[in-house]
Amino acid sequence: MSYQVALSFEDGITRFVTCGPDETVADASYKARINIPLDCRDGACGTCKSLCESGSYDGGDYIEEALTDEEAAQGYALPCQMTPQSDLVLRIPTTSDAAKTAAATYGATLVALEKLSETTVAFTLEPDDRAAPAFLPGQYVNVAVPGTDVTRSYSFSSGPAASQVSFLVRLTEDGTMSGYLRDRAQVGDRLEFTGPMGSFYLRESRRPALLLAGGTGLAPMLSMLEKMTTDPPAHPVHLVYGVSTDEDLVRLEALADYAAVIPGFTYDHCVKEYVTARLRPEHLHDGEVDVYVCGPPPMVEGVRTHLQEQGITPAAFHHEKFAPSGTAAAAELAGAAR
Repeated sequence: MSYQVALSFEDGITRFVTCGPDETVADASYKARINIPLDCRDGACGTCKSLCESGSYDGGDYIEEALTDEEAAQGYALPCQMTPQSDLVLRIPTTSDAAKTAAATYGATLVALEKLSETTVAFTLEPDDRAAPAFLPGQYVNVAVPGTDVTRSYSFSSGPAASQVSFLVRLTEDGTMSGYLRDRAQVGDRLEFTGPMGSFYLRESRRPALLLAGGTGLAPMLSMLEKMTTDPPAHPVHLVYGVSTDEDLVRLEALADYAAVIPGFTYDHCVKEYVTARLRPEHLHDGEVDVYVCGPPPMVEGVRTHLQEQGITPAAFHHEKFAPSGTAAAAELAGAAR
């Protein structure tokens, strides 16, 4: 049986390789022309030591100097020895450039364009080869705006297993992508996107999770929730979604649907109020919680400060900062949604 391994590099680039039966991650990587750090192939040097963030594997044979028992217990493994027993997510201790690889570019067709409100648009692409652009729920790609030399970064709002890929865009008056989607976009248009990218992605469920989204920062959370419908979390998950105005609220029906099918998932939303105002002690679990935050920089830092003031140090704090194109829009969203 073959398994898919996500290689997450230090510069945010993620590449996926397929490991065949009894094939090591290093062998599969080199077969795909991805040169992960490697000075030996027999578990003696430790150069390839990487952190496995999710999945199960056989660690293979190695010496104590290459990987200690304590490191192995923390989830570290040697790609030159490890053979997957499920799909894996592996953090590689180098950049994609050093590994002589890069994010891939994919062609796609615009198949759906939906105006969710006066401020938000959803669009859906059908990749030419859907099997090729794999991604982790929460990651983003750079989408080229047709007719320009401009790219914009958008997180997937669809799950990794969906046959098409979807995104949410906040419309701004002078935004290049906003102008395209508002004035020129037509179903059937050809687009390109490059990725996946980012270290903001759903980790294996090892403790409760708290998801905090500002505006279209909801997109990666929707991708994570979609993943949870087929891979239910082992612990409670709570989401707080904050926006600037009532018309900015979108996909509430989707959140209700997820709450009906994902065990232990609850959510709340707020308008013109800090998302931190909706947090309760039961959402923080005395710090034994994985926090995921996506929104404007002031929101992300506001959440971090709030937790510090509450004396809470979360077990993990994953974040993605973004700003809509257009300073006024960014300032408005940052002030109201954090």
